[in-house]
Parts: sequence; structure tokens; C-alpha cells
Amino acid sequence: MTPFFALLRRDLSLSVREGGGVGLALGFFALVATLVPLGVGPDMLVLSKVGAGILWVGATLAALLSLDRLFQADYEDGSLDLIALSPLSLEGAAAAKMIAHWLATGLPLTLLSPVLSVLFGLPTGAMLMLAASLLLGTPAVSAAGAIGASLTLSLRRGGLILPLIVLPLLTPAVIFGTGMVVEVQTGLATGAFGFLAAFSLATVLLSPFIAAMAVRLNLAG
Repeated sequence: MTPFFALLRRDLSLSVREGGGVGLALGFFALVATLVPLGVGPDMLVLSKVGAGILWVGATLAALLSLDRLFQADYEDGSLDLIALSPLSLEGAAAAKMIAHWLATGLPLTLLSPVLSVLFGLPTGAMLMLAASLLLGTPAVSAAGAIGASLTLSLRRGGLILPLIVLPLLTPAVIFGTGMVVEVQTGLATGAFGFLAAFSLATVLLSPFIAAMAVRLNLAG
């Protein structure tokens, strides 16, 4: 097994074994989707209009809950130094951790989204498009989160600063992801799919290099 897949498998195993990050993300997502209809009211017409945006914001915030441990645990126990000295480059290590985070949080959130869409009265086509937009956009959440996690690696209470760094970067994903669902609901083409695909691809490709640079600076300090 190559070092990349070994690290990917290790991080996935830790996520499943600890369970808190995955369960917390899914629980938070379900809680947001349950509370918003109670606050907005029973008008399904209103709920169907805001449902896509609420679910996208909820999924994004849920994915952020476990991002502060992306590098932090390895940094605290010295494993990150061993990873830096291993044959695997830090860029490869950052990519492996980003993929592991998406498989442990982004993918389960995507699979849960059609179930929670029922609470907002979204039609079948909008439900499927919401899941498709999350499948396309949540990798960007994990990728941007990796950048934020690496930048706050050596900071005390970095988990509190992390959302302030990452959330502005994820604004396009939320806008275009919601836009894909709105296109189905209104029938108006806005090109949201192309914009979201381009944003997600660029973020995923660039984040390992930016995260690796930030990790090197933290380790050198």
C-alpha cells in the first residue's frame, strides 16, 4: 500500500473509531433542518423556497465542526513531524486528509440531504439536484477547510478562528449550490452548475499546496 492510501485509510479509521466528528456533523445537520421549519412556520410554499439555501448552509456548517482536528491531533502528538519526514510529500498528505474528511463527513451529509428535504416540501427533482449539488460542492468545503485548519494549526483556540477564515471562502459554493436547486424549481438557467464545478475543482486542486505551505511554516516555527 502506498503512503498516500495508508494515510487515507488511517484517517478514515480514526474518524470511524472516534465517531464523534461524523455523528456530530450529521446530528447538527439534522437539528438545523428540523428547527428551521419550526421557526419559519408550516407554510410549505415558503419552506420550499428557502429549503435549498437552509440545507446548504446547514451542511456547510456541519462539515466545519470536525475540521479543527484535521491536522491538530497529529500536530499535538508529533505524528505530523513523522508525516513530514515520510516519503509522502506534505501536499500528498494534505490531499489524503482532505479526501478522508470528505468521505467521513461530506459524503454522509450528501446522502442525508434528500431525507431532510422532505421537511421543506422540496419536489423530487429539487431533492435530487440538492444531493447532486452537495456531491459536487462539499469537496470544496473539505478543501477550503484544510486551508483554514493548516493556517490555525499552532494557534490557541484555533477552532474558534477557523470558521471566520473558511466561511468567506465558501460563499460561492453556497450561492451556486443553492442556485442549482433554484434552477430546477423555477426553470430558469443561471449556469450555477458550471460555476460550482469550476469553483470546486479549483479549490480542490489548489488547497493541498496552500495547506502544505502553511503546515511547513508551523512545523518550522
